[in-house]
Amino acid sequence: MNWLEITINTSHSELNRLVDRLSGLGVDSLITEDEEDIARFLEENRKYWDYVDEAFAASIKGVSRVKFYLEDSESGKKELSRLESALPEKEFQIVSVRDEDWENNWRQYYKPIPVGERLVIVPEWLSLPEEYKGRVAVRLDPGLIFGTGGHATTQMCLRALEKVSAPGKRLLDLGCGSGILAIAGLLLGCDSAVGIDIDEKAPKVVMENAAFNGIDEKRLTAIAGDVIGDKNLAGSEKYPVITANIVADVIIALAPRAKELLSDGGDFISSGIIDGREKDVERALESAGFEITEHYHQDNWNAYLCK
Repeated sequence: MNWLEITINTSHSELNRLVDRLSGLGVDSLITEDEEDIARFLEENRKYWDYVDEAFAASIKGVSRVKFYLEDSESGKKELSRLESALPEKEFQIVSVRDEDWENNWRQYYKPIPVGERLVIVPEWLSLPEEYKGRVAVRLDPGLIFGTGGHATTQMCLRALEKVSAPGKRLLDLGCGSGILAIAGLLLGCDSAVGIDIDEKAPKVVMENAAFNGIDEKRLTAIAGDVIGDKNLAGSEKYPVITANIVADVIIALAPRAKELLSDGGDFISSGIIDGREKDVERALESAGFEITEHYHQDNWNAYLCK
């Protein structure tokens, strides 16, 4: 089916009034995009990230608009004409889109990503290219949740996992997101893994990605919750390998709990640490009783492998 995407630009002060007017005219499923609201959300949730991408910041600068969709048909165009007549002072920006534009166009931007010496991240709908046949393929649906293997923080964790994953080991992935680290650890040889994330959607996504890799619930368990606040969430068993690809402030708070969960001689991999915060994290790791054995740095980000 074809659709008409209608965008009406406005101001922050007029945004709610415009939404009310459109709702009163019978328009459903309105999408609002507003710089001030987005900035407020980012500030209120700052603990989950250390920076905002410059390109993203530029894309929302000065933005305050409403979007909605109508069928690209005679009835849809008639409805559009009615709305334009009801709001003569507003400029309607109209673009034609198709269902397949939403469903498939984004896929063209995802390609296999070789990581480290042994891994390659492969979008689940693609065949493994011949040039990567010797690598361990981790298959993911990049559209499901953060953690596609393309970001430096994830790649550094994967490089560290190549060194410490082995048969007989059990892995704990804190802030598991898409499950990429837990899945990679299993494909690299670990016997079993547990992934924990505060996002309630994460367990479903993790298990969907696990299925792409032939991994079932016997080897991978995904849980939603806060491992710092709930001491029973990770169970009583200790883990030879723990990963945490989050942000500096969370890793600092998490370090003592990770130490409690790590088995003697185990490895703790932490990442998501923007340049400028690495010394804070190093102090927290050492204070918790870790020995930093490797420091990774890539694209203004830092990661640590600790004993």
